[in-house]
Amino acid sequence: MNMRQIRKLHQTIAPLVILPLSLTILTGVTYRLAKSWFNLPREQVHWLMVIHEGEYLGQFLEPFYVLLNGLGALWMLGTGSVMLWQNLSRSSWLRQWRKPAESADSQPPSE
Repeated sequence: MNMRQIRKLHQTIAPLVILPLSLTILTGVTYRLAKSWFNLPREQVHWLMVIHEGEYLGQFLEPFYVLLNGLGALWMLGTGSVMLWQNLSRSSWLRQWRKPAESADSQPPSE
């Protein structure tokens, strides 16, 4: 798979995963902070976990929501990392940063 295809797939899938991932992140962080920082009881903030885990979808769809959410996060992380690495390897900043280390390694040791 070449870079153009990876970028196109990343761009195509991103709109599909951004809402569920954002919802999961926001509700998870809000739940934890509400309990830890504001000492709210579980009963008061459980509705956040219902959204976070996709319980509102019912017993049948909840596992699919969790699975697809996880796969979407891994896909975006993986393709995003590949694109980042490709951009960094092409950048002049990285080439300048790597040159001194490479030239120091290629010199014979001094006696």
